[in-house]
Amino acid sequence: MYAHTYLIPSPLGASHSLSNADLFTPLRLGAVELPNRIIMAPMTRSRAGDGNVVTPLTAEYYAQRASAGLIITEATQVSPTGQGYPNTPGIHTDAQTLGWRDVAEAVHAAGGRIAAQLWHVGRVSHPLFQPNGAAPVAPSAIAAAGTLYTGQGMEPFPVPRALETDEIPLLVRAFGDAAKRAVFDAGLDAVEIHAANGYLIDQFLRDRTNRRTDAYGGTVEKRCRFLLEILDAVTTAVGPGRVGVRLSPTGTFNDMGDSDPLGHFSTITEALNPFGLAFLHVIEGLPGHPMAPPDGAPHVAAALRRIFKGPVILNGGYTREAADAAIARGEADAVSFGEPFIANPDLPARFRTGAALAAPDRATYYGGGAKGYTDYPALESVEA
Repeated sequence: MYAHTYLIPSPLGASHSLSNADLFTPLRLGAVELPNRIIMAPMTRSRAGDGNVVTPLTAEYYAQRASAGLIITEATQVSPTGQGYPNTPGIHTDAQTLGWRDVAEAVHAAGGRIAAQLWHVGRVSHPLFQPNGAAPVAPSAIAAAGTLYTGQGMEPFPVPRALETDEIPLLVRAFGDAAKRAVFDAGLDAVEIHAANGYLIDQFLRDRTNRRTDAYGGTVEKRCRFLLEILDAVTTAVGPGRVGVRLSPTGTFNDMGDSDPLGHFSTITEALNPFGLAFLHVIEGLPGHPMAPPDGAPHVAAALRRIFKGPVILNGGYTREAADAAIARGEADAVSFGEPFIANPDLPARFRTGAALAAPDRATYYGGGAKGYTDYPALESVEA
């Protein structure tokens, strides 16, 4: 399914030597021109309405943050089986797509650019979220350790059902269809394929969660087949210049791990190059960050930077100073920021002026309404 004629990657981002660029240097990611390199990272906020449709409040939230070089939305499920948390949005129905169109129009009216993050949670779901109360699906019938919030309290992760080989093309098609909806119907500028943080694609990539013996398991080349087929479907649907991928090679979130993250993700990243993608987004936290590599584990991001022939975005606890330094050293083309954007809708202005950053209210991260979502003031309001 990934026997496709690929475009050659743009040379932008391919040179990784010392740079005079900083966070405020414009950047091109594929087909999208960015006025700065301050990316808003995807963050689940669990505020979708009935039918998992985003609301006018969501449009306001993202429009407030339109000064980011690029907004990457909260993870958005591509099919009914992809949900794993309460009130997360989808983009597989007409109502959901129309909701995202309102978001895109609001962001564009505010001068911004926005990409939809497309996901399927795989095994980290619960029958309460699944059609007809079915078991979640996964590459292999291996439950994640721990519990998840279902809206009815905390529940242990259930044992998932291993996908049949002939079911996988349906999920591949769902990603392609979701990309079409996002770019052509809703009018977003790009999509990011969520292949990180222990969700379905990541579960296929890593040998801790993928024990298959068919064409989608075993060697790393077989384990990355699902991702490559998705990329074939998505780049065919919307063009490679509007597609990025997110990886978390050393992440342990959702009970993840891999026996050789440096070797395996080097191979996976090399396999991305023929697609000519707009960007690669790597989560590998700085020391002390929850997404930092475990003690004794190799750091992988630098190796992936050398391998990938397009722009690279780094994520994981960066300050303005650390981000500028990473760009200047050629370690990244851009840096994404998560929590700082929650309480600082005008984060680029605060970075530029050196203003203090407001602290977010963790109690309002998930669910609820405007409080802790759209009520954080911009800098000029604070100083007035």
